Amino acid sequence: QVQLVESGGGLVQAGGSLRLSCAASGLTFSTSVMGWFRQAPGKEREVVAAISWRGSTTNYGDSLKGRFTISRDNAKNTVYLQMNSLKPEDTAVYYCAARPNSWSSSWYSSPEYRYWGQGTQVTVSS
Repeated sequence: QVQLVESGGGLVQAGGSLRLSCAASGLTFSTSVMGWFRQAPGKEREVVAAISWRGSTTNYGDSLKGRFTISRDNAKNTVYLQMNSLKPEDTAVYYCAARPNSWSSSWYSSPEYRYWGQGTQVTVSS
């Protein structure tokens, strides 16, 4: 059974930082593309970032590169999202997702990912 468990969310002031973690089990993590998505109230789910098997390729949603950094540790079956200079508009539930396959040109698209975590709430106060 595949499990993706996110952690690290919480309440932070604008300008602050958070580091999200996603621990994976039940899948071959080292050959899974990993992604982070987020969904704010009343909005559609959007991609935050994705990372290839060995981390050689990382892509980000619009306007997030430079503030957010995705990374992975295949020895720990864990993917991370470092979020800096947080803004109130970053408030959302953040989801970890896994694509147990090779990199996709549609890396930004939710249907490309087979497995999803339950999400962790990130709230940024102004």
